[in-house]
Amino acid sequence: MKEETYHCLALSLIPGLGTRRLNSLIQACGSPSELLRLSPARLAGFQLAEETKAFISKGCALRAGEKVLQQAREKGICILSIFDDLYPHRLKQIFDPPLVLYCLGNLALLCRPSIAVVGSRRCSVYGKEITQKITRELSSVGLCIVSGLARGIDSLAHIGALESGGTTVAVLGNGVDVIYPRENRRLYRRVCEGGCVISEFLCGTFPAPQNFPIRNRVISGLCYGTLITEASEFSGSLITARLALEQNRELWAVPGNITSLGSYGPNYLIKQGAKIVLDIQDVLEELPPYVLDLLTQQATPSPPYRVESLTRAEEKVVKLLAPDTSMHFDQLLKISTLRLSQLNEVLLQLEMKGLIRQLPGRQFSRKIC
Repeated sequence: MKEETYHCLALSLIPGLGTRRLNSLIQACGSPSELLRLSPARLAGFQLAEETKAFISKGCALRAGEKVLQQAREKGICILSIFDDLYPHRLKQIFDPPLVLYCLGNLALLCRPSIAVVGSRRCSVYGKEITQKITRELSSVGLCIVSGLARGIDSLAHIGALESGGTTVAVLGNGVDVIYPRENRRLYRRVCEGGCVISEFLCGTFPAPQNFPIRNRVISGLCYGTLITEASEFSGSLITARLALEQNRELWAVPGNITSLGSYGPNYLIKQGAKIVLDIQDVLEELPPYVLDLLTQQATPSPPYRVESLTRAEEKVVKLLAPDTSMHFDQLLKISTLRLSQLNEVLLQLEMKGLIRQLPGRQFSRKIC
């Protein structure tokens, strides 16, 4: 680790100093090293709490940095400072970039062309389907998908990217060594293996509610733009949308049914001027030309869904099912006029062909391919 990176780590551990204040102090002193070398007399010239001055002058920050560095090495966690070459250049451009990032996985992905895809934790069938469709297609042209590993849309965005053979970055509101939510254990490991997990929070940090709005600026800051696929009126995704605009990044939204609570966020953003997304071309045409040239070189084709010939019974069931709503087995049995055993066989075949999805409670919906 570079000395400057270690000094940034030490500074980030000083209690009572936020990111903006730290960055301004470093600029005033010229470098992290100079800030840590300040004598008590010179520190007196800064408007800092006495505890903060003592933490610097008595070497507490450096000792704390040594301890955290040792813990990170034991867990295979890499620490990047804002002065490292691998630190994401787009993130450096925001108003208050994190001084250090804790990372697990492929660090090179942090500098890849990327799009943030975020949305509600409680999402509809339509939200699930459209999120996975869009992230598969964006990944297939070489874009890295960035999201927050939360329940709902965020998790589906990561899954869509991984299933297409693409890349993804998860930005956490807790330590990178803390898996939250717990049901995402397998997804967390998949992202660590095939992508990258990052956080500005110290290892072991609990996922406190106030951390998530803070991490949202990193999600949007890593990317050329943010896409909202589904979000309720008070969704935290709207915070990410606002931050993207403040960072002068693109903002896209997928329209939805005006009677759906989850469509309020995207529809509201579109009304306010966000770019409407009907297919990925709406995203690609807003990217800089040099990025499109780079994507052409990096793109890997997404594995296509196999669409095999369907029997008449299978065609009937596919037409009866919709991608944005689900239908219970009993209702499907009634309106399809198929026998019980026949319908079970048809549903099994359609699932194997990747054309429909079974949801909890024997509900079924058509996949958006």
